[in-house]
Amino acid sequence: MVDELWPVDGAQQVDDELERFYAYPEQRERPWVRVNFVSSLDGAVTVGGRSRGLSAPVDQRVLGLIRDLSDVVLVGVGTAVVEGYRGIKRSEVRAERRTRHGLSEVPPIALVTARASLPLDSPLLTDTVVPPIVLTTESAPAQRRTELADAGADVVVTGDAEVDLRVALDALAERGLRRIGCEGGPRLFGSLVDQDLVDELCLTLSPLLTSGDAGRIAVGAGVEPPRAMRLESVLHAESLLLLRYARMRE
Repeated sequence: MVDELWPVDGAQQVDDELERFYAYPEQRERPWVRVNFVSSLDGAVTVGGRSRGLSAPVDQRVLGLIRDLSDVVLVGVGTAVVEGYRGIKRSEVRAERRTRHGLSEVPPIALVTARASLPLDSPLLTDTVVPPIVLTTESAPAQRRTELADAGADVVVTGDAEVDLRVALDALAERGLRRIGCEGGPRLFGSLVDQDLVDELCLTLSPLLTSGDAGRIAVGAGVEPPRAMRLESVLHAESLLLLRYARMRE
């Protein structure tokens, strides 16, 4: 079934419909990982090295809503730096929606970085309402971990040389952060797929053909057999397709 998102009677109806489509499951005894990506029709994950060239106001609205419904935003440090991430801002709409869903006013951003390589002048540290969570490793330079903690970050060691994503998700759950909205990048998504930690994929197909050599949305070791997914909903607006798939588990 395909549902049209635009046009509708008004902005409030759009928001109500989007909340219905993107609501998290009520059961939250374990972390629920929702991955959100945008891709061109020919599979490119970036234009000019960034995903923003594929995005549109409709897609950005959905991205904002997914953030509003999540306990925490999970992202790889490389993606955060390239895309110019900063702390998520408070707004009346965000605060009202999150309060209604029993969430804090602003979600923190959790960064996956084996070497604790978040720059100390990153807006995630200097321009944020909620301090970031840095998911790193024992092998990351001790001085950098200390510097990040001194700058306000919640630094969590989640592995020896590589971030153990299961340990990382458990660490988030211990902080009451079980509704996890992951925004990539491709290597983080690939690692989540490899370890069968993806519960849901929200994929926007942008009506663009790019050619070129841009990467795909997931890069990892590969799994055999592939993870089976089930289509949950389809929205279309302004020639974009917004797809939502859930993991089929036994």
